[in-house]
Amino acid sequence: MGRKNTDKVVFHQIQVLDAGAKGVSVAKAPDGKVIFIPNVVPGDVVDVQTFKKRKAYYEGKAVKFHELSQHRVDPICEHFGVCGGCKWQNMKYSQQLYFKQNEVKNHLQRIGKVELPEFETILGSEKQFFYRNKMEFSFSNSRWLTEKEIGSTEDLGNRNALGFHIPKMWDKILDIEKCHLQEDPSNAIRNEIRAFANEHNLAFFNPREHSGLLRTLMIRTASTGEIMVLIQFFEDDKINRELVLDHLYEKFPQITSLQYVVNAKQNDTIYDQDIKLYKGRDYILEEMEGLKFSINAKSFYQTNSDQAYELYKITRDFAGLTGNETVYDLYTGTGTIAQFVSKKAKKVIGVESVPEAILDAKANAERNNITNCEFFVGDMKVVFNEAFIAQHGKPDVIITDPPRDGMHAAVIDQILKIAPKKVVYVSCNSATQARDLALMDEKYKVTRVRPVDMFPQTHHVENVVLLELR
Repeated sequence: MGRKNTDKVVFHQIQVLDAGAKGVSVAKAPDGKVIFIPNVVPGDVVDVQTFKKRKAYYEGKAVKFHELSQHRVDPICEHFGVCGGCKWQNMKYSQQLYFKQNEVKNHLQRIGKVELPEFETILGSEKQFFYRNKMEFSFSNSRWLTEKEIGSTEDLGNRNALGFHIPKMWDKILDIEKCHLQEDPSNAIRNEIRAFANEHNLAFFNPREHSGLLRTLMIRTASTGEIMVLIQFFEDDKINRELVLDHLYEKFPQITSLQYVVNAKQNDTIYDQDIKLYKGRDYILEEMEGLKFSINAKSFYQTNSDQAYELYKITRDFAGLTGNETVYDLYTGTGTIAQFVSKKAKKVIGVESVPEAILDAKANAERNNITNCEFFVGDMKVVFNEAFIAQHGKPDVIITDPPRDGMHAAVIDQILKIAPKKVVYVSCNSATQARDLALMDEKYKVTRVRPVDMFPQTHHVENVVLLELR
């Protein structure tokens, strides 16, 4: 073991033991501390160069491989290891599912500490690549250079990039040639815009100086074949803006919705921006079991359409509706779950804090001729009170699909107070879900658990839990 300084140590012949949080793998140092190592697979035996030392753990990188894990596969993406997107692309899919199921189980047992039934097997995704319906790319005139390029004496040309942020580097963008997350024409659209902009010397965004024309690109696709493209411009340059948009529409006439926004703010979030329609209509349509859902530039929609359908079927199955129930759908978003279960319920009440989402939900219900769904806007912990329940009737079933932070304590208190027979809890973060299950344990027993993989090649996992009144 050689020391460079107190923080940097090389550990030899270390076996990678497990997949840890955020897609990083876990090993044990000779002194018993945990080592977090990216881009390795459980079962690998490696030499580790540490670059950070803390009280309970090290962070490091593999500098030599002695043995390769049997769970390894060759990553198919040329950007793997530099791009932070698909951290598990070097691991067999069956093993990814194993670690995801395990993570959910560990969270529910260790954090929740509640009595659990036997877990149902995680539902894998039929598509393991090209499954995302929304991708966002950033323009930058400060392209990330590879080690080979840095060591080269050749002229590297312009430093323009259109791709993803390098992890933990806000101003560096990895130029993406082919991404395996979204179906074509996604790659073709992105590469065409980059080539056209370079050819016409259009300025890519400079994140340090806050200048340039082209800032971000969002592409949304739907299972119906419809496509939305939104380009975010930093500078308000009508001539060059229309040059880009006209070229894009000419090259890709299949685009359903071509939109743009001029955003000179410090940050590039579009949610407080005025989005302009350039060609087509300002939404695309997604379809599920004959239901149509409109998705606009700001809409939240599950990013894996095919697997969202599977997730909603499991949710509906767990709810066990007979047609006589009043159902509350908390954190309803654009009302997709509410409408999906409505034909098996007497009445569905959806609640959501984002006003635009509720407008979408109401428009979708009208489009789908659904008359037994009502949608209300407001902060869940404020709106979901006695008066609201007195007005709309006590729910027999609550479906809740909160954000990553889980449910607010006030919402949990209200659920315990009104005590519906069943609660179906859909979660994208089983750690906060486990915390909430512990808070509900006094009245509810967990009777079914099924994880669902929405994001192959990543560590993310959804989980559906059925709670029944004790």
